[in-house]
Amino acid sequence: MKILVTAAGSYGDVAPYTGLGARLQEAGHTVALAADASYAPLVRAAGLEFRALPADPRRAQGGAPGGQRELMRRAAAFVRELGPGIADAAAQGADLLLLSATTAPLGRHAAEAMGIPSLDLPLQPNAPTGDFPPVVAGTRSLGRWGNRAAGRLSLRVVDRLYADGVRDLRARLGLPPVPAGALRRRRNADRRTVLHGVSPALVPRPSDWRPGLELVGNWWPYTAPDAALPPALEDFLAAGPPPVFVGFGSMGAGARDDGTAARLTANVVAALRRAGVRGVIQSGWAGLGGPGGGDGLEDGDGPEGGTGSGAGDDILTVGEVPHALLFPRTAAVVHHAGAGTTAAALRAGVPAVPVPVTADQPFWAARLAAVGAGTGPVPFRALAEGEGAPDLLAAAVTRAVREPAYRAAALGVARRMAAEDGAGEVVKAVEGEG
Repeated sequence: MKILVTAAGSYGDVAPYTGLGARLQEAGHTVALAADASYAPLVRAAGLEFRALPADPRRAQGGAPGGQRELMRRAAAFVRELGPGIADAAAQGADLLLLSATTAPLGRHAAEAMGIPSLDLPLQPNAPTGDFPPVVAGTRSLGRWGNRAAGRLSLRVVDRLYADGVRDLRARLGLPPVPAGALRRRRNADRRTVLHGVSPALVPRPSDWRPGLELVGNWWPYTAPDAALPPALEDFLAAGPPPVFVGFGSMGAGARDDGTAARLTANVVAALRRAGVRGVIQSGWAGLGGPGGGDGLEDGDGPEGGTGSGAGDDILTVGEVPHALLFPRTAAVVHHAGAGTTAAALRAGVPAVPVPVTADQPFWAARLAAVGAGTGPVPFRALAEGEGAPDLLAAAVTRAVREPAYRAAALGVARRMAAEDGAGEVVKAVEGEG
């Protein structure tokens, strides 16, 4: 089949689908992946056709003031841009659409207009359940009834966020208007399969999910067989004991402008040194280690790749590097608890220090603690602004590195993950669709 995968958002929202697409191509299918233009090299490196989506996730996140209302306004504008892009990508030809959580509320309408099947492939366990509250609603359980009610409410919030984009897209595709509630009832009634790229070793399958809602294991970003870490990073790793990795991914997109990057970098460097460990700091969207980023660190060439150097022999700043190659060689991973980075650290059998910021990140931080592979969370705001931030992070890093129970728990989860084949389960489902 000719398969179109659509994904939008941060690196962690897109990269797992490159490995999945490569696996589908190995099975004999032709795969295109539609994403923001900044991911074109990543997609093509996996041997997939790239199709561009116009919406820029960095602009949707932004760094401007305005609070939650402004964030929702930006997100809704992002969605309205995204719809026509998905339609244009699908119009280039596809026998099947594979949809991420971000693109599914729009992509289903493109599939309807084209008369082809679609399959939802979210990276979060986002169907309502009594076992835990919605992944974007914090970590405090509301009881089984309350958790399920909150899960249904969260889906209605998504409906409202996508309402204008869905209305515009259906009109563009020549489809009749349908109220959001009617669309959800129709989708729930069809009992279609939804495959979640989540390891049941980290999140047990909810006991009250209907048949067809499955946790199949993670999909991993494509890593070329001959991929290697940059020479400067290899030299750094060889020069001393395993370092602690620090990276916050797509968090803090506006940090370069308001000085947060400088404070955050300075606090991270101070914490690593107080903990007595070497460090690899990933610049990410916040630009950690950039000019004025603290302690004389040089810029690491941004999130697309490359390496910079620190003021001393104990700290190195890097751009985007394959987690699959780096994480197994670290002593611990300090990260924002995004779904992909959380899974990558566990896959490597490495303990974590979660620094959750927003959305589903507190959920993954709590799951790390539940399986014993992560310390308690360090608040991102405290790390970026608090005077005691270096001591707070240093204490957590020390626990993760020095207390063997964390690594033992991470290794236990890694062994279970190694027995899973999330991509293989998608291949089976796709060929069933065909």
